[in-house]
Amino acid sequence: MFFRNLTLFRFSPAVAEDLLRLDEALAEHRLRPCGPMEQFSRGFVPPVGRGEEAPLTHVVKRCVLLHAGGEEKILPGAVINDELARRIEHITEEEGRKVNGRERKKLKEDIFNELLPRAFVRQSRLPIYADRAHGWLVLDTSSRKNAEAAVSQIREALGSFPALPLAPEEGPRVLMTDWLANGSLPANLSLGDECELRDPATATGAIARCRRQDLDSEEVKEHLRNGKQVFQLGLVFDERISFVLGEDLVLRKVKFLDAVLDELGDSPADAGAEMDARFALLTLELERLLGQLEIWFGLPRPQDA
Repeated sequence: MFFRNLTLFRFSPAVAEDLLRLDEALAEHRLRPCGPMEQFSRGFVPPVGRGEEAPLTHVVKRCVLLHAGGEEKILPGAVINDELARRIEHITEEEGRKVNGRERKKLKEDIFNELLPRAFVRQSRLPIYADRAHGWLVLDTSSRKNAEAAVSQIREALGSFPALPLAPEEGPRVLMTDWLANGSLPANLSLGDECELRDPATATGAIARCRRQDLDSEEVKEHLRNGKQVFQLGLVFDERISFVLGEDLVLRKVKFLDAVLDELGDSPADAGAEMDARFALLTLELERLLGQLEIWFGLPRPQDA
């Protein structure tokens, strides 16, 4: 259950206390199936187990795991347009007249409403955990849109949830460019094998993407000398976690390395015990990494008024 991407928010100690009622609050917002005429449905699903009786949160120490779920009807536009074209052709041939814009729009709406109850349903879930001790909300997604939607779901369930996007005091792009150009990485960081460099002067500036490449190479340094800056940088933390850090401070392609995985040992026979072990290891490793991220970029925890 290791997270593959990390989009981060911060919250205050008072918000952390409010999260004690999260399981109770989520109970009224459990995911329900899409109705016949609904295009999508949003709610929460059990992070462990299935069924109506399964709890919607899973707690290990002061970290709370939850899953934001969704159901969405899949109704491709091409299917609707094909049926629309067939009906317009039928009217033209049978009635000998053209279909005007208003009638065309009404036909399209009718087709959508007829096909929606029979559409396939796609299910999704987004793992999230809240570190109440340190004020981090961690979402397993690289999509800001999906992250904001999930935070809104939590906010709706609790009535209020003032979790804040990251507001770094140190500019990520400037700092990562310095790391790469001057080799001035913090002691527990080393370079990975990919980066994205851009000319920041214009929105359509040149872009250089390097993968599976020595980032200390002369080719990379030449791009930096020509004025490009780092927008994404592959890094390895303490030889335990590799990731690609973006200028938006989203961590992508997160991978826990052998030094971490070896600590799991043999899988417990009980699925619940294995879940606890993996979640505890995940949160412990990310606690160390996020603590350093806070120092590097200046990401203080919000304090209560």
